[in-house]
Amino acid sequence: MKEPKRSVGLELLRQVAENATEILPADIDILTAQLGREPRGLVGIGARCACGVPAVTVTYPRLPDGSPFPTLFYLSLPWAVKAVSRIESAGEMAQMNERLGCEPDLAQSYAGAHLIYVKRRNLLEEIPQIGGKSAGGMPDRVKCLHALAAYALAAGKGICRFGDEVLERIGWDPDRCRCARS
Repeated sequence: MKEPKRSVGLELLRQVAENATEILPADIDILTAQLGREPRGLVGIGARCACGVPAVTVTYPRLPDGSPFPTLFYLSLPWAVKAVSRIESAGEMAQMNERLGCEPDLAQSYAGAHLIYVKRRNLLEEIPQIGGKSAGGMPDRVKCLHALAAYALAAGKGICRFGDEVLERIGWDPDRCRCARS
């Protein structure tokens, strides 16, 4: 059974994610195929492939069953998910964590990205149980490159440096469709 989608309006959605668009009629079926399950708590699409297929979801901070959900942006485009997984399996997160300890400017930028993430999520609803939590390991460590890439795609370049780096490494091009590639 499909859950009812939540509507927050495009103006608010764009405050949450610069690249966000409203949910189109075909998006739920596409996301269900991408994720292998129906999307939960969906309020918008955070970014799209050049062909228009959803690449990132925007999820409400409280799921329909009432449970808190800190992950605001979720990478869904199969090509991007696989490409990021290859970077994770190559051990890039360990190097990024090392850089956090050695590069104060990077650590400060990462902490700032964390605060911006929480602020954006709070625009939808402030949930006390997840108040200081964001995603991807922010602000202290790098834990999930998928979450950081999704954040960078949805928020736009320059907000999450590690997410930007991951997108660069996978060759993300907003003008090039990769849906047929795996």
